[in-house]
Amino acid sequence: MNGADVDTGAGVGGTGVAVTAEDHGRGGSPSRGPGGGRHGAGGRGRLLAGLRRRLVKRRIRIRRTRGRRLRRALVVLLALLANLVGAAVVAYHLTKIPEPHPETAMQSTVFVDDHGDYLGRRGPVDRQEVPLSQVPRYVQEAVIAAENRSFRTDTGISPKAIARAAWATVSGGDRQGGSTITQQYVKNALLSPEQTLSRKAREALISIKLDRTRSKDEILQGYLNTVYFGRGAAGIQSAARNYFGVDAKDLTVSQGAALASVINIPSYYEKAGSDPKVTAKLVDRWEWVLDAMADSGAITSAQRAGARFPAFRFYPPGDTDGQRQYLIDAAASEAADRLGITEDQLARGGYTVRTTFDLTAQDATAELAADGTGKKTGEKTGEKTAEEKAAEAKAGGKKQAEVRTTGDVRVHTAVVALVPGDGAVRVLYGGADYASQPFNDARDGAVEAGTALQPFSGMKLLAPLTDLTRTAAPTPLRLASAYATAAAHGVYATPYTVAKITRAGRTLYEAHPRTRTAMTRADAGMVAKFLYGRSDAPLATQTGAAGLRTLWQTTYDEHLTLTVALFAEHPAKGKKAALPAPLPYTAGSRSLSVAEGVWSKIVGTAEGHDPAAEPNPGLPTGQTKPILATR
Repeated sequence: MNGADVDTGAGVGGTGVAVTAEDHGRGGSPSRGPGGGRHGAGGRGRLLAGLRRRLVKRRIRIRRTRGRRLRRALVVLLALLANLVGAAVVAYHLTKIPEPHPETAMQSTVFVDDHGDYLGRRGPVDRQEVPLSQVPRYVQEAVIAAENRSFRTDTGISPKAIARAAWATVSGGDRQGGSTITQQYVKNALLSPEQTLSRKAREALISIKLDRTRSKDEILQGYLNTVYFGRGAAGIQSAARNYFGVDAKDLTVSQGAALASVINIPSYYEKAGSDPKVTAKLVDRWEWVLDAMADSGAITSAQRAGARFPAFRFYPPGDTDGQRQYLIDAAASEAADRLGITEDQLARGGYTVRTTFDLTAQDATAELAADGTGKKTGEKTGEKTAEEKAAEAKAGGKKQAEVRTTGDVRVHTAVVALVPGDGAVRVLYGGADYASQPFNDARDGAVEAGTALQPFSGMKLLAPLTDLTRTAAPTPLRLASAYATAAAHGVYATPYTVAKITRAGRTLYEAHPRTRTAMTRADAGMVAKFLYGRSDAPLATQTGAAGLRTLWQTTYDEHLTLTVALFAEHPAKGKKAALPAPLPYTAGSRSLSVAEGVWSKIVGTAEGHDPAAEPNPGLPTGQTKPILATR
């Protein structure tokens, strides 16, 4: 073997390396070729060939097992999908549609006057439910065009919107909208407004279930009655009143499209009509909504062409305290009594209370009485009384006018106008500012009668006027009722302020005059004869007083009885109670001005108009109700 090659297995196609004895003599190190490789070019070739063979074998093995591995992956995927579907099905069946939030179930009660004009409301939220039948179809379609055009056909959710909102929540991006009307209703009325994935998932499940178990009309009705429109108004009915002063059923196409446009950003668009920039943006959105309605066939091309952006009521509204709250107080108390509920239950019940008041006449009364009512004055008073003379003497002979100017005097005016033989109260002016004086002088104030009851002296009166002449200080409402009895030929009618109560289109109460005989027809005639004999006026008028402390004036005919009462006081100061005070010289002219102004405002004075042309079933034969000039 000396000098001979040692065969290590390298041959044709072999991968071994031939090592010579010479190599062993060099320590057995492999020889290096000219390229510097361990085995030279031939060795590298054999290594690469070996690597290729291994890769080929691996690819062959992968091809042979690919089907098996794909089947395994598919099984895992299907199992995962089945678990997810199963979990969703279980979650769907376990999900219950919750009851609406208490605050979304609450409604306010709205008060309107005898003409249906808005008077005010009571309740924690400005919301009133109306059936979908009372919302015009074009208003419904306007909301759908603005908020969810696929509402009639979708399954209650928008997968794209849900995915977009979920990604925004995870990534911390801006909040995303695009929810369906069903989802908005669920979020606003049934769930909390928090923006979390769990709440969003629950919202989707409830929306799907709601869509499968309720009709589209039921969902739309719930949405329209709870969605926020700005200006404090929740629901379409309150929004219609707050923005346009009408009921939802009376909205026009243009008004409906405007309200639908507001829903997008109510806190911003609520200023439309008073802020030019906001109005301009809302007009653009309004145009977009109308175009969509025309494209869908919800309105005709003629309606679209004729649409004009509607005029909004001024916002923000002015102070609502004033003296209208006196009217609401009286009507709320009576309405709760008629329904057999508390005033708190009435305020939260979503009722519409139609009162007997004539708001135009009431406001006119407030203007006429403003010169003296509730104002302090230092005017010189009328003729001195014994008490005033004593005060003058005590003052060291100073003139009474000088004594009077050292103390403030507040003049109060109370006005009552009601229908004889019926009892409907048209005007009930109990003060100028409810916020500073919630006490109603007309309904509850005891005003010294003096000679105001003189025409009834010696007369036999029946209930409820039995003790009238023995009453030293009747309320203006009670005194007006007595004279209204004389105007109705002896028929007493219980005064009332509530004509009708409705809720969700159903009439729950309707007033009917409650009458009874309280004096004979002859005695009623004697009262009229007494009053007409003392004055050349065409109407029966009685002016009475209690010294210089009070002044009464009552005017009546068969159509209306009007009583004006004035009294003055030194306002309470600190621990010192209020004390009666003499009226100023101007009291007489003020009383006459108020009486004449209110009378002409209420009773029609058109030339040739005969009030008897309107019969009133609540009056005795031949009598009529007053013709209201403001109708």
